[in-house]
Amino acid sequence: MGVTGIGGFFFRATDPDALRAWYVAHLGVGSDPYGSWDTQAGPSVFAPFAADTDYFPADRRWMLNLRVDDLDGLCAALRSAGIDVATDPEWNMPGVGRFARIHDPEGNPIELWEPDQATDQAGAQ
Repeated sequence: MGVTGIGGFFFRATDPDALRAWYVAHLGVGSDPYGSWDTQAGPSVFAPFAADTDYFPADRRWMLNLRVDDLDGLCAALRSAGIDVATDPEWNMPGVGRFARIHDPEGNPIELWEPDQATDQAGAQ
């Protein structure tokens, strides 16, 4: 008995159809009519942060973190689509992985995470 994974992520949007289309077009997330997609096995982090954290924007109560397999390629594609991508070498953590950040059209923060191979393999066991 227990939780076996994240079953969904639900949030409010000003224009749900347009936002869903943006996620499908740029991140390949939620392409079926109900917004689901098959994910690869790997680590998922569930981590409440202090109310005064500066890890993500103070006006947002959450930040979506998406695991990716080619951070450089995805960042290049996003930039080509006119999406602002923030990177910082200080965000990269040996043994954890590399990170980039974007915002969806409604300003919701998204962190893109390419796990280190050791992290990804340990999480898949």
